[in-house]
Amino acid sequence: MPRSGRLRSFIRDCNESPKAKRLSFIPPYLILILESILIIHAVFVNEPFVIFITSVLLVISIIEAILVSREMREDYQRRNFDRILTIRLDDFITRRRQPNVKNIVTDFIERYPEYSANRNEIYHTTCQILETHKEEAIEKEIAAKLKLFIKRKKKANVNDIVEAFVKKHPKYKRYRIEIYEKTCQLMGDPQKK
Repeated sequence: MPRSGRLRSFIRDCNESPKAKRLSFIPPYLILILESILIIHAVFVNEPFVIFITSVLLVISIIEAILVSREMREDYQRRNFDRILTIRLDDFITRRRQPNVKNIVTDFIERYPEYSANRNEIYHTTCQILETHKEEAIEKEIAAKLKLFIKRKKKANVNDIVEAFVKKHPKYKRYRIEIYEKTCQLMGDPQKK
């Protein structure tokens, strides 16, 4: 592993970048190598015009390679920032147990002032996390009610249980697939395990 911190971070950025970004990184360096070979050849032939044109293209290729590297770095930092923000917000929301988005955002920014410039992102991430928590709570509620429901209807098949459960609890209509899968799990259906 290289000893230079910048080179290490550059290699990490390249490894964690999407494949399309990595592929877009190859042409500038390939062109840079070819232009270096052309400059060396032009110097040996002693053609001033060719040396000048190739030098201009070499400078453009160097600038392009720097820009692509910077773009990869910014993309990595953005993904890393989003991941850390989501983790911190999730922990913060879990500790607070406060369903008001505005209060969560305000309190989070008070707690972590370094995020004050990212209020919109905090708001959207908070909404997504709260929606995820709501879905998880509904799934737990369904699982608990379904256990009791299955105990009472031991002889019924999976489809009958799902239909009867949805009929008894119409607010879970949208979760028919989850109910089916959970019923299969609880009944020990070998096809669903």
